Amino acid sequence: MFVEQPIPKGKKEGAGWVEVICGSMFSGKTEELIRRLNRALIAKQRVEIFKPTVDTRYHETNVVSHNESTIRSTPVQFANDIVLLSGNSDVVGIDEAQFFDDSLVEVCNQLAAAGKRVIIAGLDMDFEGNPFGPIPSLLAQAEYVTKVHAICMNCGALASYSYRLTDNKQKVMLGEQSTYEARCRKCFLEGQLTQD
Repeated sequence: MFVEQPIPKGKKEGAGWVEVICGSMFSGKTEELIRRLNRALIAKQRVEIFKPTVDTRYHETNVVSHNESTIRSTPVQFANDIVLLSGNSDVVGIDEAQFFDDSLVEVCNQLAAAGKRVIIAGLDMDFEGNPFGPIPSLLAQAEYVTKVHAICMNCGALASYSYRLTDNKQKVMLGEQSTYEARCRKCFLEGQLTQD
């Protein structure tokens, strides 16, 4: 469980940081992102939220969790747009970060160096169990990392894999419970064997 980090004593003006929330589908990544951003809003901090334009599953512009929590956001096509649009914000939230290219890593570092708290949510692994997009590099460079878990939809154990229920092999395929299941390692591997 992530504990909200206080600003360190002696924090130098302009010293920001990066937080990454990662895990499988249905693990609560977006829910946790929205929770942290709402707390920043309650604290009267200036918050800007972004998501990739490709993510239109629940809403064209808002970030929406599977539990239907929602927060306004700005869809962007390119990670570099985030720097231009974040303005004088104190906190920058980024959802579905795995859909951006590797330039997101430099964007997050640039924002943090400018004194912003950057909170990123995204899948750490794709449907084949491989590291996904810029997330591995962000995990390595972030000051705070939270890995959240779902419940295996096959056996009820803790799940950290996103298992695709279709034969589609596209790397990026938006979907919900009809397309994906959260699975534990054992059930994920068993499922992969039956698909081969």
